[in-house]
Amino acid sequence: MPVGELCIRETIVVGREESALEVARLMRRHHVGDVVVVDEIEGRKIPVGIVTDRDLVVEIMAMGILPEALSAGEIMSDGLATIGEERGVFEAIGYMRSLGVRRLPVVDEKGALIGILTLDDLLELLAEELSDIARLLKCERRKEMRRRA
Repeated sequence: MPVGELCIRETIVVGREESALEVARLMRRHHVGDVVVVDEIEGRKIPVGIVTDRDLVVEIMAMGILPEALSAGEIMSDGLATIGEERGVFEAIGYMRSLGVRRLPVVDEKGALIGILTLDDLLELLAEELSDIARLLKCERRKEMRRRA
């Protein structure tokens, strides 16, 4: 399955200049743990960073910094990794594992943001798949019992 089919397309985004306070407010309003920082280039939103709820706690609150004093661009994670929408789920899992990240912005062929893939999304998908396999095994056992009774 391509990650473009699984990713959350209603991604919350901000520009680099948005205050950390506004980022936190957006996370609360939309019940999300991250906001993607984008640059708008020729009408496309190009992801350049990500701010997580953990970034807000570790980088701002724990340091006693006022959240309105820093911008998203100042606290966003550097070296943002993205994945193309046509890439497969298992490739994405391996990529996330190798990078040690829980969230991965999904981009189109021109690098524009189309969504975000999270560890939670992947766990939900894998749980559904494992449940289907378990039902298949149970069904197979019943089928065999009927045939051999």
